[in-house]
Amino acid sequence: FAGLADVSISEDIPVEGEITVPVGSRSPDEDYSTLDEPVRDTIMRDLKAVGKKFVHVMYPKKSSALLRDWDLWGPLVLCVSLALMLQGGSADSKDDGGPQFAEVFVIIWFGAVVITLNSKLLGGTISFFQSLCVLGYCVLPLTVAMLVCRLVLLAGSGTVSFVIRLIVVVAMFGWSTLASTAFLADSQPPNRKALVVYPIFLFYFVISWMILTFTPQ
Repeated sequence: FAGLADVSISEDIPVEGEITVPVGSRSPDEDYSTLDEPVRDTIMRDLKAVGKKFVHVMYPKKSSALLRDWDLWGPLVLCVSLALMLQGGSADSKDDGGPQFAEVFVIIWFGAVVITLNSKLLGGTISFFQSLCVLGYCVLPLTVAMLVCRLVLLAGSGTVSFVIRLIVVVAMFGWSTLASTAFLADSQPPNRKALVVYPIFLFYFVISWMILTFTPQ
């Protein structure tokens, strides 16, 4: 190609075409900002997202729906609701139930944090807050069990009442455990899943025991 160095292009010869840098089409999501939407729309969108996560917990299956857009609003509401329903039991008959609310609140969140740290140390691939989101949302069946138990206790506290509460609590305990393991199963190494499931089992067992042994003042 040494001879090409002497070849020149006359300025009278037009050069057709144009050189452009292709730019991908912008998606509508790139131009969308939550700062431009009304507060009502933002609240309704968040409520719908929380509601969808509740549905996923009630119909558990191996899915990343809870992990994709994690939040802690649902777990916070469930934790506060469960703690409010558990306060005022016979164990707290000497005061107004405040310390018991704090105990339930701390047990749930501290237990979820310990399980999350255990999962991360065993090689889990999900983030810290994603694990907290799953564990918190999966308290929903036990919250339903607590509500049913309170309604059953209104009718009496005999043997029949205890049997009904036992069946409800055991069923919801299994539901919470299966739901949480279904969402977290794919994030753990295959040879370490048992080490992750065992603390989850204990976590929901402790909550179930508090619900089953609850007796109003």
